Amino acid sequence: MSIARVTEISATSPNSFDEATAVGVQRANETLRNVKSAWVKEQQVRVEGGKISEYQVNLMVTFVLDD
Repeated sequence: MSIARVTEISATSPNSFDEATAVGVQRANETLRNVKSAWVKEQQVRVEGGKISEYQVNLMVTFVLDD
């Protein structure tokens, strides 16, 4: 039987929500062991001068704890 934990992280990209999600998952995988899934909890954009300057996602990352 395995036990998992969920942690929330935030990631940004100047290009897209997809890229922000990929950046977040990649970074989580560098820090956490046994990452199994992630889901996007929230999305938002930052606006400067009437244009989107940054995409942000808040991710819930699930990872399995070591035995």
